[in-house]
Amino acid sequence: MTTETKIITFIGAGNMARSLISGLIQDGSSLDIRIADPNESQLSTFQKDWAQVSAFADNKQAIKNADIIVLAVKPQIMETVCNSLVDALSEPLIISIAAGVTENNLNQWLGGTDAKSLAIVRCMPNTPALVQSGMTGLYANNQVSEEQRSIAESILRAVGTTLWFDQEEKLNAVTAVSGSGPAYFFLVMEAMQQAAQKMGLNAEDARLLVLQTAFGAAKLALESDDDAATLRQKVTSKGGTTEAAVDTLVSGGLVELFEDALNAAENRSKELSRS
Repeated sequence: MTTETKIITFIGAGNMARSLISGLIQDGSSLDIRIADPNESQLSTFQKDWAQVSAFADNKQAIKNADIIVLAVKPQIMETVCNSLVDALSEPLIISIAAGVTENNLNQWLGGTDAKSLAIVRCMPNTPALVQSGMTGLYANNQVSEEQRSIAESILRAVGTTLWFDQEEKLNAVTAVSGSGPAYFFLVMEAMQQAAQKMGLNAEDARLLVLQTAFGAAKLALESDDDAATLRQKVTSKGGTTEAAVDTLVSGGLVELFEDALNAAENRSKELSRS
């Protein structure tokens, strides 16, 4: 970040905007933060939690002189929201966290042209950003300067880890792997808890055993230089209980099933982008 104080406006006061603002404030960001949303109760909650955040019911007022605009609204209303901002835009950095809305669509809806595109960064965060443990894939168009890339990265790093991609289409794979990924792990945890209860464990014991094991495995993987396959092999003794379980999962087609699942998610992301 530069030392100059910049104005950042969040359009939409949902969970992701809340998580980003919370992360920025906890990091001691020098940004002048604004939030815009037609829901007055949402705005009052923001001001109650963070008095330093300026709240607006009118989007145009909120983006006046803004250096950065974060579009944190649902994809279904993105076109309407963008169209309403056109007359009030200067030349800000646009950051979108909406899945499936392409840079080309954003540029057109915000009044950009092929001859003069706006500076746009598309982001694909995931829900662990709500607890500052997110994973975000980012793509910047050619109009985004190095300083603006740094700003966008700093904003998203306030809620976790970031990774840049040179091709926008790669965000479809990011959506399949990390954007939708938490649900896959929740499903595995759910299945393990159900199996544990059928073995005779009570619900609370099963939950704690599964959640702490999931947390520990992820932490071990993050802090190890070994890849996932090597880590798995290290904890799988020949002829032991782990091998019996892993062999059952592999022979049941788990690896191929995950490949099919991620391909389905990626294809759906492409469909949404086209529509």
